[in-house]
Amino acid sequence: MERDVSKKLTNLLKLQEIDSKIFDLKTIRGALPQEVQDLEDELEGYNTRLDNHKNVLGTINQDIDDFKNKISEAKKLIKKYKDQQLNVRNNREYDAISKEIEVNELDLKIFKKKILEKEEKIESTKDIEKVTKKKIKEKKLDLNEKKSELDTILNESKGDEVKLNNEKLKRSKKIEKNLLLSYTKLVQRQRNGLAIVKVKRGACGGCFNVVPPQRQTEIKQKLKIILCEFCGRILADVEDIVEKEKPKRKVTRKSKKTTAKKTTAKKTTAKKTTAKK
Repeated sequence: MERDVSKKLTNLLKLQEIDSKIFDLKTIRGALPQEVQDLEDELEGYNTRLDNHKNVLGTINQDIDDFKNKISEAKKLIKKYKDQQLNVRNNREYDAISKEIEVNELDLKIFKKKILEKEEKIESTKDIEKVTKKKIKEKKLDLNEKKSELDTILNESKGDEVKLNNEKLKRSKKIEKNLLLSYTKLVQRQRNGLAIVKVKRGACGGCFNVVPPQRQTEIKQKLKIILCEFCGRILADVEDIVEKEKPKRKVTRKSKKTTAKKTTAKKTTAKKTTAKK
């Protein structure tokens, strides 16, 4: 049982080492992949907006053509009614024709006003379209720059990542499916990608919370897989800290001859002082 659990933990630790290297490679890329994706999404949005502007302009131009046709028809009717006014037989017919002329002249004014409004709409839409095109140009430059930067990083680490992924695949085959699934979920849940850690200096190597001595003893025995009660990581082993011995201070002993010389010198100095007095 002990060997079985120990083997599982060893395989998990080796798999974690591989995953940590892959995680480091991805960290080097930083937020670049997400930034590239965001820029591509923005560009797609701007291009959709540009297409909408073109559709709006097409609709407005069609409306203007329709109003121009109505103006042409209204003018024909006005001319027709004015010609009829010259041949009326009574005031009643004259008034009826005059009313028709007024209605068409009013329609004529409305159609002309509508055309002016549509032309203003065209100008404002063109201004928006111009701004959108400018933004598309800027975003394309940003995207090309980010893509170039990302491609450089990917090319530099591509070989290493392929190699690590192959190693990961081989190592994963040595771990039972349920345990591998649990490990994968743990890796995805942790921000630093660490799912298997050791106890270092009496604390969990992932969340740095203290692991009680009794718990450490159980981890060392490797009779079962033990999780950190704080972060849920698998505690694979306890790392023993070997304290370095402090270098001993060297005590320099004075030789007897040197001590004797100093004592004699002191006595001589004392005698001279007494004689002077």
